[in-house]
Amino acid sequence: MKKLGVQLYTIRDYMQDEENIRNSFKRLKAIGIDQAQTAGCAIPYEDFGRIAKEEGIEIVGTHDNFTSFVEDFEAAFHRHELLGTKIMGMGGAGFIQTAEGIEAFLKDANEVCRKVGEKGGKFTFHNHSHEFVLRDNGKTMMDMLYEGLDKEYGSFCLDTYWVQHGGGDVRAWMEKLAGRIDILHLKDMGRLAASNPNDGWQYITEIGRGQLYWEGIIKTAEEIGVKYYVIEQDGNWMNGDPFESLKISVDYLSRFMK
Repeated sequence: MKKLGVQLYTIRDYMQDEENIRNSFKRLKAIGIDQAQTAGCAIPYEDFGRIAKEEGIEIVGTHDNFTSFVEDFEAAFHRHELLGTKIMGMGGAGFIQTAEGIEAFLKDANEVCRKVGEKGGKFTFHNHSHEFVLRDNGKTMMDMLYEGLDKEYGSFCLDTYWVQHGGGDVRAWMEKLAGRIDILHLKDMGRLAASNPNDGWQYITEIGRGQLYWEGIIKTAEEIGVKYYVIEQDGNWMNGDPFESLKISVDYLSRFMK
């Protein structure tokens, strides 16, 4: 792990116009973040990509509109070129609930994989925890994605928190997907105290302040060839400031940097 990135959803409230975007990139650089994954763009892709390059932020992937990939692939790929990346990603598939729906999705996804592969890129899928729910065919969506997503041009943006939240074993899934994880989402899980120990609930927190075993996760990530290490914290920021929370995570992860 030589560089750290951020999923820009973490600082979404600071990415609404060109001035805020530029200032946010400067703040990210100041705390040691050199890469970013988009969560949509509030300004034209060409301008977004230009500002990122000018401020020294490398765009390493996206969470973008999967329907646009299917309906007009060439236009979607061009938008990614403007950002400076060939990793076309989707943020999730909560709208898919049945095994039949997953099969239909895989058919479309693999066609996107074929097209982006011809251009030297990848399609990447980001998981949440609902992918670990058993479907009506006795398999989970993660099982079906593992089996059915194109193994050459399809990849996973594996999210450590959501694997844990879904009841999966983070490092076991990383090992199972060895060679197929281009982007790893680094996200820690805390648990609130409660009068009844069974009433506590999980929440997203800064890296190193939760319960995930980061020494093992980073070691496994390096062994399986993860390319990009991307911090994401959806909320619960220190003092309400996502940049302050990101600095806590960066400072903790710096012990693993090479």
